[in-house]
Amino acid sequence: MLRVRDDDAGAFEELVRRYEARLVRLMHTIGPSHDLAEDLTQETFLRVYRARKRYEAGAKFSTWLFTIAGNVARNSSRSASRRREVNEVDVPRGFETPSNAQMLASTALDASGLMPNRLAEGDERAKIVRTAVLSLSERQRMALMLSRFENMSYAEIAESMELSPKAVKSLLSRARVNLKEALQPYIESGVLPKEGRV
Repeated sequence: MLRVRDDDAGAFEELVRRYEARLVRLMHTIGPSHDLAEDLTQETFLRVYRARKRYEAGAKFSTWLFTIAGNVARNSSRSASRRREVNEVDVPRGFETPSNAQMLASTALDASGLMPNRLAEGDERAKIVRTAVLSLSERQRMALMLSRFENMSYAEIAESMELSPKAVKSLLSRARVNLKEALQPYIESGVLPKEGRV
């Protein structure tokens, strides 16, 4: 990041290459809409570039980056709650117009030879876990993503989220309890969890 601060374009490209997939994955979970993940990732990198002259090498770069990403996601959530945009992504697709994801899944199924019931079970489990994660509060989701998928320590998460390490520990504990409660009906009897916030 110090090279980026000194206007090294190649260093910025390397930074984007290194962190883009991680940020998209994070935005899929903490952003207001799955469809906006890539846009929010680009907005995050744009803010990093604009703030490059103010960057100071105190904390880890990833901590600074995820702090910016969290702010971008929160701003987008607030903005989305004020207005509702409709675009072609929002239009329900029928059988005659498969989405890219449907076509990709179909191609993977044809190529892999996996049994359809195994795929359906995996898709169902993934959807159930995703629904349970989305039922968490925004702060719990963010802390969980940074902990589980970015392998950040309590101190790093605390710095990213502007909390104390003790607050992060408590937040993650509540997130785990809430996830367990949301998933328990499915684990015990196959009942799908309800969407909404915990």
